[in-house]
Amino acid sequence: MGIVELRQLGAADDVVDLPHDLGTELVARGAISASDAALARTVQKNCDASIDRILLAEGLTSREVLLEARAQYCNSRQVTQAELDIMRGFPTGVDPSFLLAHAILPVLDRDGAPALIIENPEAVARAMHQLPDELSLARVLFAPREAVQARIADLHKPALECLARSRVPEIESCRSWGQHRVWRMMAFAIAIAAMAGLTWFFPKALFATLAVWAIMTLIISVIFKTAAFIAHRTAEPDGSGDARVSDAPMPKVSILVPLYKETEILHALVARLCRLTYPKCLLDVLLVIEEADDTTRNMLATIDLPPWIRSVVVPDGQPRTKPRAMNYALDFCAGDIIGVYDAEDAPEPDQITQIARRFQTLPPEVACIQGVLDYYNPRQNWLARCFTIEYAAWFRMILPGMSRLGFAIPLGGTTLFFRRNALEQLGGWDAHNVTEDADLGFRLAKHGYRTEMLATVTEEEANCLPWAWIRQRSRWLKGYMTTYIVHMRRPYLLLRQLGLWAFLGFQAHFVTALSQFFLAPVLWSFWLVLIGLPHPLDPLIPRQVMIGLGSAFLAIEVVNIIIYASAVADHKHRHLLFWTPIMHFYTPLGAIAAYKALYELVARPFFWDKTRHGLSLGSGSAKRRKRVV
Repeated sequence: MGIVELRQLGAADDVVDLPHDLGTELVARGAISASDAALARTVQKNCDASIDRILLAEGLTSREVLLEARAQYCNSRQVTQAELDIMRGFPTGVDPSFLLAHAILPVLDRDGAPALIIENPEAVARAMHQLPDELSLARVLFAPREAVQARIADLHKPALECLARSRVPEIESCRSWGQHRVWRMMAFAIAIAAMAGLTWFFPKALFATLAVWAIMTLIISVIFKTAAFIAHRTAEPDGSGDARVSDAPMPKVSILVPLYKETEILHALVARLCRLTYPKCLLDVLLVIEEADDTTRNMLATIDLPPWIRSVVVPDGQPRTKPRAMNYALDFCAGDIIGVYDAEDAPEPDQITQIARRFQTLPPEVACIQGVLDYYNPRQNWLARCFTIEYAAWFRMILPGMSRLGFAIPLGGTTLFFRRNALEQLGGWDAHNVTEDADLGFRLAKHGYRTEMLATVTEEEANCLPWAWIRQRSRWLKGYMTTYIVHMRRPYLLLRQLGLWAFLGFQAHFVTALSQFFLAPVLWSFWLVLIGLPHPLDPLIPRQVMIGLGSAFLAIEVVNIIIYASAVADHKHRHLLFWTPIMHFYTPLGAIAAYKALYELVARPFFWDKTRHGLSLGSGSAKRRKRVV
């Protein structure tokens, strides 16, 4: 509850005297009323935020007034942007990421004396143990947090850019895969030639081998999915966290929103973020923009952002990926919880409140909460409907079931929330992995952390054009292959870190998923048997066995349909039930994406094939989007 709500309840009427602090200074200057200062202190009892942050977020005063009052209250002065730009940095030997995180800039003042430029004096107390002794008596000057951090980033640009691409230890990163491109291409060419040779000289034997592997992985896949489905459907609702309502102050939450060429949906994004009901004094939303993306930066300059939304410009460099951008922005965050949204996301208004309260009731080893992803344009066309059904099954059935079974889960790329200390301990995201979310999910598990699913929904835009869908899915599959290769560099270590059960789950998930995409055409051939046509394996396998296999595949399709239908049986998705039987015809696009991903794994491993957003704008689902926005 904010000051406006408290004012409506008449909460300030009971306040008589005020302690001497910044609020009193603002009252004396006529910047705010005494009742609003008292209400700000009431809000502060339930929120881990300073008085000035509360007043600024509520729109009761400006940053300039706050800084001027803060400087006067502390017998100091405010530094202008012009002064800040010419001040020389004071060499401290301190990691620049530490300075960024605390928004504290050591400089030489205009008289040559050392000084610390900050926005909030609490930053000095938190950071002093890491600063040199000669700064213990340095004067304190004031400037906006954004300006302080921008100047730190400018002074330490090479070091911070390097950190952004190499935060994750090399043994857990795929960045070494980019080396020896010529040798990779040669090995790939040799493998293709070998497959062509085997196909020419031993076509039936090769086809039989691939068929056996495809059938084995299909069986494992359906057992894996069915077990997860049953585990989720039969589990008792977990109300343990709801029973313990914490009386601790609500924590600060920083949200990273990576943007790249998102001019079509930028206004809608800001509108959706403004619908969040979490106390704005505790929200710290960072719009993360690439330095080379002039179009998005120019568009953003035309939008009047609220004080709790700000932009962070990522220096141009390689690889130009979402995880590298988030790594760079991580140290700019002020929150104890770090969340991730995508540009097209429309989260539930109370989502952050649910997340924050849930974290307060969970043990420290639960380092991540994954929300449910859904789509707001499922009626646009057949592809959007299938994509929505797939997501419903994955996020509402399979992932919760995997978690119940004790498996590590691959994270989705958005509606992710982390305990900041755990995320920093792991080194953030692998800047070179194009499915940084799935990789991070398993790195969390390897280091003893757990991920919990929470039934709070974020709606996205379903990719509804075939080629755009293939490009997006190829990036995901390339990242899946990369993640598997990285974590299987040292399989025995992975076994010790995950334990046997979770290790088997890791193998079942990745091996079957990739095999089924690549070998889908082999499995499709068995439909020839059911319609009475000859099959390439007829000379090797009795016809009755072939019919039995075809019937088994038909039964597996029925199992898949049951899972899909269960996932969309709720009132919101019930209109999709009719489309679940034809999900089989949705899979060929995945096979095309898999072969594209395999080529790129060899030729362009770090290429980020960006998902195009705004495809649903102007479509027939306009009424639905208006409600969301």
